[in-house]
Amino acid sequence: MPPCSAEHGGVSRASSTVVLFLLLFSVLATISTACSNGNCQVLDACAAATDCGPGLYCGNCPASGKNQPVCTRGQAIVPTSIINGLPFNKYTWLATHNSFSIVDAPPVAGVQRLTFYNQEDTVTNQLRNGVRGLMLDIFARLFMMCPLDFSQQPAINTLTEVETFLSQNPTEIVTIIIEDYVKTPKGLTTLFTNAGLDKYWFPVAKMPRKGEDWPTVTEMVQENHRLLVFTSDASKEAQEGVAYQWKYMVENEAGDPGVKPGSCPKRKESKPLNSKSASLFFQNYFSTYPVEAEACEEHSSPLEQMIGTCYKAAGVMPNFLAVNFYMRSDGGGVFDAVDRMNGPVLCGCSTVSACQAGAPSGSCKNISVPTRSPVTNNAGSFTGSVQFSKSASTVYSANRLVVFLFYLPLMDYGVAEASEVDSYDEGPRMYQESIQVLCQGAVCM
Repeated sequence: MPPCSAEHGGVSRASSTVVLFLLLFSVLATISTACSNGNCQVLDACAAATDCGPGLYCGNCPASGKNQPVCTRGQAIVPTSIINGLPFNKYTWLATHNSFSIVDAPPVAGVQRLTFYNQEDTVTNQLRNGVRGLMLDIFARLFMMCPLDFSQQPAINTLTEVETFLSQNPTEIVTIIIEDYVKTPKGLTTLFTNAGLDKYWFPVAKMPRKGEDWPTVTEMVQENHRLLVFTSDASKEAQEGVAYQWKYMVENEAGDPGVKPGSCPKRKESKPLNSKSASLFFQNYFSTYPVEAEACEEHSSPLEQMIGTCYKAAGVMPNFLAVNFYMRSDGGGVFDAVDRMNGPVLCGCSTVSACQAGAPSGSCKNISVPTRSPVTNNAGSFTGSVQFSKSASTVYSANRLVVFLFYLPLMDYGVAEASEVDSYDEGPRMYQESIQVLCQGAVCM
């Protein structure tokens, strides 16, 4: 064996490593530069907060084994922005469960908060992102909102947010579902009046009682009847003019029974889901114990299957879809689901994004799959940052990974011996406490 063969072997291994590195660098560089500066669409790989287009943010879903960050929908298409003028009960609206129970919400002075959290951004931001149904638990003591009796915050704060949104968006309609524990006479209506919401109140006398169609959304806007309020307390309808929920809508069971595959049982207070005497259908889709990190997986195939199951049980499409952590998904999530629920009913298309205003039913636009950035709704364009606080998810930046791979062979061969500290700073950084992403056109805390 020639005396230099060992050296040649070392050079050969070094050359192979460099070639492999260059190939990896080329692939990753191509991925990281395929789209950027707000040009990336749903499911496009993203590396930076600003890569994704309007209404999208950059996130991943480790619960589904999807660790690569992709552009993810963060804003609903408000269906009336495309097909307007139909009865209110022909639409499907996104709703949030325990809308007020927010991760890392500022503490209320003198009030201890110890609760499950169900959402990750303010009620204002939920509304701006297309949520139109709010589920609130209201208790008598100082009109607090208290899920499971463990959390307390003044209900007036949340209702004031709703009033501000309605005043700033004069064509939007909001529905509030109250789990009602207020025993003070006239206490509930006084609370809404103090929040300035009485001027938007949809009168109980005009609500259909025998399963008829509701007024059109156009009529509701013209008459400024843009707030629907339902209570779980039957006595409030006669005493305060607050609609008893299960007189006007059917509802499936909440919590774990509502997410069990192949089953869509009714809530015990509700009429049968296929009852013809109620013209609204409220679908709950959230587990009993909310887990942020699992929501992205729950809002994928299991959600689609459960919508189909409940549709078969009721014979009609749900008018509300209520979820925890509505922003989380592996791509389209609850936003795509609501689009697909609205499409067939409103225009005979597979998704509302294919609907064409004024066109005959079934006249559908050709759209790409998956759904691209949501269209801007009539309420205006909203911008801001999204932060999933204390998330169990981890996001790796592809750009940082490229830098790390650049340093790796150099460190291996001693060229960058002094970069040991720098390799930590420039290598992949794990965001363990939060994911900071940007929603251009969508808003979250």
